[in-house]
Amino acid sequence: MEDRDTRLRRLKMRSWRRGTKEMDLVLGRFWDDDGSSLNSADLDLYEALLAENDQDLYQWVSGQAPAPARFAAMIDRVMARQK
Repeated sequence: MEDRDTRLRRLKMRSWRRGTKEMDLVLGRFWDDDGSSLNSADLDLYEALLAENDQDLYQWVSGQAPAPARFAAMIDRVMARQK
């Protein structure tokens, strides 16, 4: 099992290296602002969010499609940092 610091570094890398520049900027900025303050449950949810494909994520963060209920609060949290 990885320690918290290793997990945080891994999630930072995954946040900044998505596959689309738009999602790199959205998730990378969120991570830099809030990532280290996420508790274990939020880290689990964020990690699950990162497993989603970028096209779906972009639809959710841009408001073009509703986020699944499971991710709605995390998407709101991510988007609150973009303003």
